[in-house]
Amino acid sequence: MRVLVMLLAFCFSISVFAQEKTNQIEKKKPTEADKIAQFDANGVIKRGAPISKSAKKVALEDVLKEPAKYQDQTLLVEGVIVRSCKKEGCWAELAPAANKPSIRVKMKDHAFFIPLQSEGLLAKVEGKVILKTLSKEQVKHMIEEDGAKFEKINPDGTVTEVTFEASGIELRKPKKRVAKASR
Repeated sequence: MRVLVMLLAFCFSISVFAQEKTNQIEKKKPTEADKIAQFDANGVIKRGAPISKSAKKVALEDVLKEPAKYQDQTLLVEGVIVRSCKKEGCWAELAPAANKPSIRVKMKDHAFFIPLQSEGLLAKVEGKVILKTLSKEQVKHMIEEDGAKFEKINPDGTVTEVTFEASGIELRKPKKRVAKASR
């Protein structure tokens, strides 16, 4: 009987530990250090997994033109962050250049975050293109709460969203242009 009670207690404790571990993953929140831009000696902020040297580099313009062609492939894209999450740093909009169409970049599994003031930074991002349909309710929430903009909202209020799920990201400040002296 003692063995049975001890076995049940052991099983229960493992179950509680597993649930706590799952909750920790789901509830990961950014630290104050995550929210602040802290560049390394090379002027880079690295978050998430290191960018692979063998990642397939694809022009962001090509991904935006034919997202289905790249769906679920691991890619390396580059661009400028035109908007980002101001609460946690859990997403950004990446465009080939300012005033160009962008793609929403989400940090994989909500496991890492970018600085809250990332707008205007250059980004190198490794991850996967994901196509999914957002419900009418999700679209409404994103527009009202987030200021999201969608190029095409379907007649039923849904949106087929193209996102990029980042496994790793590197951020840099843009190089300042030197003005040429007039003669």
